[in-house]
Amino acid sequence: MPRFEPFPGLRYSPSHIAALEDVVCPPYDVISEDDRQALLERSPYNVVRLELPVAAPGDPDAPAADPYAEAAQLLDAWRDGGVLHRDPQPAFYGYRMRFTDDTGTDRSTIGVIGALGLEPPGAGILPHEETTPKAKSDRLQLLRATRANLSPIWALTPATGLAALCGAPAHPAEHTGDGLHSTESEGVVHEVWPIYDPERVAAITAHVAGQPVLVADGHHRYETALAFQSEDRSPGAGAVMALVVELDEAQLSVQAIHRVIAGVDAGEVLAALGRAFKLVPTGAADAGILTRMTEAGALAVVTSSGAWLAVPTDETTAAAAHDLDSSRLDVALAALTGAEVSFQHGWDLAVAAVDAGAGTAAVLLRPATVQQIAAISRGGTRMPPKTTFFWPKPRTGMVIRELIG
Repeated sequence: MPRFEPFPGLRYSPSHIAALEDVVCPPYDVISEDDRQALLERSPYNVVRLELPVAAPGDPDAPAADPYAEAAQLLDAWRDGGVLHRDPQPAFYGYRMRFTDDTGTDRSTIGVIGALGLEPPGAGILPHEETTPKAKSDRLQLLRATRANLSPIWALTPATGLAALCGAPAHPAEHTGDGLHSTESEGVVHEVWPIYDPERVAAITAHVAGQPVLVADGHHRYETALAFQSEDRSPGAGAVMALVVELDEAQLSVQAIHRVIAGVDAGEVLAALGRAFKLVPTGAADAGILTRMTEAGALAVVTSSGAWLAVPTDETTAAAAHDLDSSRLDVALAALTGAEVSFQHGWDLAVAAVDAGAGTAAVLLRPATVQQIAAISRGGTRMPPKTTFFWPKPRTGMVIRELIG
C-alpha cells in the first residue's frame, strides 16, 4: 500500500516578497513562452526561473551554459539568502483551491501535500495515462541538478474523509502566524498550511496508506522520480512530492484536452474523420459548442470553413481501446499520414490556434468522467496521452520538497 510521509517544506519567506502571487507560477506544462516572460517580469524570485530554466546569455566563445545547473545555483542562493526558508519540522501541507466552475457554482478542492513513496506502477500506485519521452528527459535533468521537487504531482485516493483531516482554515489570509499562505491567481484562491499535530499527521498517513492511489496528473514527474531513484539510492530520492485528493466528483473538476492538427490540409482531416465518425454540420464554434457535443454524444471538428459534430460510428467505438473520445480519435488519426498533432486545454484556445493558422483543424473532445478514470486505472491499462486536464492546477512554489533525509 502507498507510503505517505510528512517532510520539512521549503517555502517563501514573507519578509522577502511583496506578495505570494508574484513568485508562484502554474505547472510547467501549461506555461507558454509569453507566460514565462510575464512571470519573470513579476519578480526576480518567481519560481518559474527554477521550474523552466533558460541559460543566461554569456561569453559567446565560452562553453554553452547549463540551464539546469543555473537553476540549482539559483535555488541555493534563494535558500542561503533567506528568500526561501525551511519549515522547522516535518509536516504535511493542507492545500485548498477555491474556484467557480463552468456552471457558475462555487467549488473547492481540498487535499494534502506530502512525500509519496515511489514504487513501480501496478500495486499501490496506479497510473492512468501514457507518457511521452521528451518531457521526462527535461524533468530528469532538472531533478538531477536541483535535487528538489518543485511542484507536486496530483494523486487520488478512493478513501473518503481525507479532506476532513486537513483542518482547513475558515478564513483565508495572505500570511498568518499559523503558517498559512494564500494567493489568488486567475480567479482561483490557493491556500496552503502546515499540519504538525502528531495525531493528525498519523491519521493522514494511515488514511492514504489504506488503499492504492491513482496518479491523476504528473505522470511524467512520477516516472522521472522513479528513473532518478534508480540512479540515486539516497533516502530522499525514494519519494516524490504529491498532492493527494479524494477520488470524488465533489472534489474534482476534470476537463478535456483537445487536439490541434497540422501538417495536412483540412480536407484530408475531414475525410479521415468522416470514415470514423458521422459528421453533422453545426453552428459556430462558440461557448455553446460543448453543450451541443454533450447532447449529441459527439466530438467536434473545427476548420476555417466551419464546424461539425463528429458522432462515433459503431465500428469506431468497437475499435477504440477505451470508451473515451481520445481513444476514438486515435482510431481515425491512425489512417491520416503526415498529421502533426498537438495538445491544447481550453476549447477556445484550440479554435484560436486554427484561426491563427497554427493548425488546419481542431478536434474538441468531451472530458473523461471520474468513474472512467478509476475503472481504467484499476483495469491495468492506460488512457492515451493528454486525455484528462484536472483543473484548477496547484501553483508551483507554494511548497518545495528537498531530497534530504
